[in-house]
Amino acid sequence: MAVDTNRYSDKDLEEFKALLKNKINKAERDLELIKSAYMNDHDNGTDDTSPTFKAFEEGSATMSKEANSALAIRQEKFIRDLKNAVIRIENKTYGVCRVTGKLINKERLKLVPHATLSIEAKNMQK
Repeated sequence: MAVDTNRYSDKDLEEFKALLKNKINKAERDLELIKSAYMNDHDNGTDDTSPTFKAFEEGSATMSKEANSALAIRQEKFIRDLKNAVIRIENKTYGVCRVTGKLINKERLKLVPHATLSIEAKNMQK
């Protein structure tokens, strides 16, 4: 029986799955922190202290909310990418470059476990 060289072994896939699950848990905790910071941005009780700076404070609060919102959106996409990688593990297509069809280097996957492109394919995009 021929060995399929275009996929990682089940043992490797299990290791990557554990890595991804840990990253998903951490990313979800980080997302909760971002969301709670956003929710707590509303009022710090200084409305009546300095009306002169109120416009600056409101501008700053708006920028802070926009930054938090952008962070939350980015974090949600990261979580979705990680979860999609787990699905690829279950389908046994994880670690295969979607452009070249070759295996993505293990070291790259350890650093960027949701990667779908090999370095070779990534460099072709530039």
